[in-house]
Amino acid sequence: MAEKQLMDGETVRRAVRRIAHEFAERHPEGNIALVGIQTRGVPFAHRLAKEFQQIEGGKVLPVGSLDISFHRDDLASNTPVPKGSEVLFDLQDKTVILVDDVLYTGRTVRAAMDALCDLGRPKVIQLAVLVDRGHRELPIRPDFVGKNLPTAAHERVRVRLAELDGEDAVVLEKEKR
Repeated sequence: MAEKQLMDGETVRRAVRRIAHEFAERHPEGNIALVGIQTRGVPFAHRLAKEFQQIEGGKVLPVGSLDISFHRDDLASNTPVPKGSEVLFDLQDKTVILVDDVLYTGRTVRAAMDALCDLGRPKVIQLAVLVDRGHRELPIRPDFVGKNLPTAAHERVRVRLAELDGEDAVVLEKEKR
């Protein structure tokens, strides 16, 4: 597979900063919580919370992690490997922002909403993604986007985060023809 870098570390950092500013602008009351979708949504959520804290003078956002393994609609073709959810705050009356690295068909987000509602009933659910690559199969759209990257269906977008991969980058993988 041939790779093309679409975002480098600095571009990722700027996207995180911009999304955190949008959180502050759209939610001045601050009654929000972030829930990262396993795997790369979790460190992305922690980065957003840290940036928000710096912008808002120390205001801390609760951050949780969500395992959607048993809520996926492709269980017949995949054997789930549970990672575990950890949401240690009450969802009631909160605006919960689901956080993920890449939005593609929307099926992961649908599964995440199901999993989240198993844990409680948020006032509002919003979605923040680092990359929106299009090709939706469900009527889902992000509220906060780091970068829109139109892609072909046969291409893959890979997000690399320093916490998991040793570097920050977004790359497009294309099959060599």
